[in-house]
Amino acid sequence: MAKSRKFKVSSSRADRVARRLLRFTMEVPSWGYANTGTRFGKFVQAAAAVDLEDKLQDAGVTHAYTGVTPAVAVHVLWDFPKGFDPGVVRLARKHGVRIGAINPNVFQDQCYKWGSVTNRDPAIRRRALDHILDSVEIGRATGSRNLSLWFADGANYPGQADVRQRKAWAAAALRKVHARLPRNMTMLLEYKPFEPAAYFTDFFDWGASYILCKSSGPRAKVLVDTGHHLAACNIEQIVAWLISEGMLGGFHFNDRKYADDDLEVGSIDPYQAFRIFSEIAAYEWETGRDLDIAYMIDQSHNVEPKVQAMIRTACRVQELFAKALCVDREVLAAAQAKEDVILAEETLRAGYDTDVTPILHAVRKKLGVPAEPLWAFRASGYEARAACERTAKRKALGISEGASYA
Repeated sequence: MAKSRKFKVSSSRADRVARRLLRFTMEVPSWGYANTGTRFGKFVQAAAAVDLEDKLQDAGVTHAYTGVTPAVAVHVLWDFPKGFDPGVVRLARKHGVRIGAINPNVFQDQCYKWGSVTNRDPAIRRRALDHILDSVEIGRATGSRNLSLWFADGANYPGQADVRQRKAWAAAALRKVHARLPRNMTMLLEYKPFEPAAYFTDFFDWGASYILCKSSGPRAKVLVDTGHHLAACNIEQIVAWLISEGMLGGFHFNDRKYADDDLEVGSIDPYQAFRIFSEIAAYEWETGRDLDIAYMIDQSHNVEPKVQAMIRTACRVQELFAKALCVDREVLAAAQAKEDVILAEETLRAGYDTDVTPILHAVRKKLGVPAEPLWAFRASGYEARAACERTAKRKALGISEGASYA
């Protein structure tokens, strides 16, 4: 009987892991640098970004310390409240980053009380569609590869809405959006089983998004937000199925304890994030090519310092992917073929237990960033300088220190 053993990374495997990590990047969200919080309120921070330039500056600092966050996802109504300015492309470049995924907002305005693209009122459905199409054009102007869609549409009570009619309205809208996409853009469709709607949401799980993507066109893919699942849901199985169908478009990474808590990646269940990455690593091992998907962070730093939280998250994501890449796939495949449950689970666990610090330090050296980005940033004094400058900016703009601003 085969004995379980602790997997040790050989130098050749460590080199392969390092080479893959050098190609691995993720997007940070602009809203993660502002004073955002829970649905109940916000705890403001002096160093938090006041405007889009501050957000891009913070994102640039994050990338300067980690080397793996070259793009910034933007939220159209939050980042361009007075309309899109093409100069934002130069502004991003000035801070060493580029504009990433474009996120329309069809859940904030009062007219969307009964839904956006599934609203019974055709004028409101048209308004939502026009905003999304405008967002496509923003993506065209910024050279963005992804349009990221999340809808709050749904119902609170049985009998409130015609479920099949709402599905038809959603499908019709998404087909129109897909028809307007530039050739280099992918439409990513997110899902969420509840909240703010309590009885059902129209885009409620990966299957719903899959069906709507398939009916939209070939450049529509499913976006998996790791916080948007019911308790005990096997997210890595969903990921594996979407990979096998060629329908995994990307992730919004975060963590949760109870529901959609928007906590930092791996803060509650790092092993789950590792298992998700393990499915990606397994595909790449089998095919010999990188999976072309969008890795995006989507968190709300309500109490943590904004840039510190983002740097810590980027490093943790990098670490968990490294651990997944360290799994001995040959041994795992052989154990699975023999139904050796113990050896299979121990082999997977050994990857998670591997100390990848030497690999990460080697990768960061090649990227030209500090070996320990978080601690280097904390010693830099950036946060104190930003707090001073932004306090003065808020005062000049007449923004109260206690105000809730995004």
